[in-house]
Amino acid sequence: MIDDETRYRAVDSRDARFDGVFFTAVTSTGIYCRPSCPAVTPKRVNCTFYPTAAAAQGAGFRACRRCRPDSVPGSPEWNHRADLVGRAMRLIGDGVVDREGVAGLADRLGYSARQVQRQLTAELGAGPIALARAQRAQAARLLLQTTRLPVTEVAFAAGFASVRQFNDTVREVYDRTPSGLRAEARGAGATADADPAVGGALSLRLAYRGPIDTEHLMDFLALRAVPGVEEVIAGPRGVRTYRRTLRLPHGQAVAEVDSLGSPVRADRGWLDCRLRLADLRDLTTAVHRMRALFDLDADPQAVAEQLGADPVLGPLVARRPGLRSPGHVDPHELAVRAVLGQQITVAAARTLAGRLATRYGTPLRERSGGLTVLFPEAGALAEADSADLAMPASRQDALRGLCAALAEGAVRLDPGVDREQAAEQLLALRGIGPWTVGYLRMRALGDPDVFLPGDVGVRHGLTRLGRPGDPKAAAVAALAWSPWRSYAVHQLWASLSAGE
Repeated sequence: MIDDETRYRAVDSRDARFDGVFFTAVTSTGIYCRPSCPAVTPKRVNCTFYPTAAAAQGAGFRACRRCRPDSVPGSPEWNHRADLVGRAMRLIGDGVVDREGVAGLADRLGYSARQVQRQLTAELGAGPIALARAQRAQAARLLLQTTRLPVTEVAFAAGFASVRQFNDTVREVYDRTPSGLRAEARGAGATADADPAVGGALSLRLAYRGPIDTEHLMDFLALRAVPGVEEVIAGPRGVRTYRRTLRLPHGQAVAEVDSLGSPVRADRGWLDCRLRLADLRDLTTAVHRMRALFDLDADPQAVAEQLGADPVLGPLVARRPGLRSPGHVDPHELAVRAVLGQQITVAAARTLAGRLATRYGTPLRERSGGLTVLFPEAGALAEADSADLAMPASRQDALRGLCAALAEGAVRLDPGVDREQAAEQLLALRGIGPWTVGYLRMRALGDPDVFLPGDVGVRHGLTRLGRPGDPKAAAVAALAWSPWRSYAVHQLWASLSAGE
């Protein structure tokens, strides 16, 4: 927890590490900014601080047109918090309120709508509707400034229920009409991409707190890329691009994200991303899921302060600053792949997953490079033919049982699920053990504090560092790395691949 004086010092020093952690509202101007805003630092007496952009908007402040506080990384708090507020924020980020309303959000959380409203408002200064509204405003600005879509279509694509609601929100948040916001961007030299509705790509920037090791991310994803579903391709100047298909609430999509290449600009602050959406209403959800995949809302400095001071991991952290703990875009897909990977190599699991994708996946409406299919849904794999499952009968049963539980909703792995409850449900399934549950907690559920003491790579990594690699000793040593044990796992894995 930080107090207002600490927040003001962050604003005075334009500390970008706090972008998205809080927002500064300036009473003398009526605007709110990110802490790193380059404008003249306001007087302390004129500053009020809010935990979310929605809270600042609800208090009557408009977004700064210079620092664009709506486009900052999300607060890292929502990565590790497992309480009601943390779970609710992850679901809102995934677009649940837009699709299912506050009642749907509350139902997923297991609380009444009134309880959810009360707790979010008390802690964040804004309820679920206001938080979702702030997301819609940001999506609307993105579409207005990067596409040639008619304003009316932008309104509904961003998730607004009416054009009037859209117009009122844009005016309130940005102090501009939608047409004025679009004209302002063009006047600043921005160019509109091809209209996504007719097959073009929507280009956007995925903000992060630096540093970030995109080479590790690309290596990690490339090693596990399922043929037809994912690919990593090389480009000029050392830039690599990760591409994959997405199954979204309203339709199919193809997403691609570029690495930083070489030389890396430490102050850049974003990754280039392109989305080809069959339905623009999926924009917010697609962005949220790609951010989770690349762990872009993490706080690398907090991780480095903890792990970098450790005598075991310190040298690794110093050599690989900004290493992330990749999440995933589809928890059901990851669960299937985790079971496929039990007791075989990563390469063998990747090959098997590719065969299942070809046999049971949903074909893309139009091939995109090496991407041809969406990963199979759990229900389809629950009925998979034994001839297609090149694995022992016990693991076939485990896979079918897991897929049936996911398809029926007996096991939930959505962004707002209680992690402890999900772990218990998974462990109750035949053939699902601690490693699989830990791996899913780390990647599918975005838990930053998971350690895998029985993992072969973890044990080898510790041994190479001169430390005991047996599971019991490893688990004891890892207690010092909490609450960032997932990042410790990735440091150990990366040390093996780099030969450190």
